[in-house]
Amino acid sequence: MIRLGRTGLPADLAEKLTQKTDELTRIAADGETARSEWKSAGTCRKGVREQLDLMAAGINRCMYRGDSMGTDIDHFEPLFLAPLRAFSWPNHLLACSHCNSHEERETFPRDSGGDPLLIDPTSDEPTEHLRLAPSTGEYQGMTPQGRETIEVFGLNRTSLTLGRRAAFVNTKNILRSYLRQCEEGLVDQASETATAFGYHPFADVRETMLWIRGHIEPEPARIVLGGRDIVRALDLLSPP
Repeated sequence: MIRLGRTGLPADLAEKLTQKTDELTRIAADGETARSEWKSAGTCRKGVREQLDLMAAGINRCMYRGDSMGTDIDHFEPLFLAPLRAFSWPNHLLACSHCNSHEERETFPRDSGGDPLLIDPTSDEPTEHLRLAPSTGEYQGMTPQGRETIEVFGLNRTSLTLGRRAAFVNTKNILRSYLRQCEEGLVDQASETATAFGYHPFADVRETMLWIRGHIEPEPARIVLGGRDIVRALDLLSPP
């Protein structure tokens, strides 16, 4: 999971969402009513989806897992708990069908103060709660919020850990190609490789590598990342 910036809304879409929220508030809508209103609001859903696509990592990736395509608009705080937030833009995220499934979201853990114990990547900084070991593909929860997020979304399922391990290998190969192209003056090829680096699935692997480069001493970072050439390539792609 990586930090994502939430876009501003076009004025017409923002107005429509506000009108829908006002109507739900007026009728004191429950979860079932809010869900029905949301499903029938095709224009609003289309506009929200377009904005979420702009925010998502890579090519429309799930904002929780990062590997699968985001197929659904997810209400971060579920409608059965917060029906009046059905049309609230800050409550919308792009998710794969698994993360948006009823089985995954039938509970919404909160701490003793009532704050969510799941990470919202558009308002929370995931690195404060999660650490990813790219060589194993496994997440470690650093806080209760991180641990609950791993559990609820199944972030350490075998399919995901194996995928992240493969992505780490593939990303290093991309970076080595990029470094060689830069050194040989192959500007167009280097530009294409840089674009591929940004679109690669498992953006959390890429962002973790950049975090390691920026937060760990050079020699340990070199060992973890797999070589000085990887660090040099990261420096070229994203100057510290």
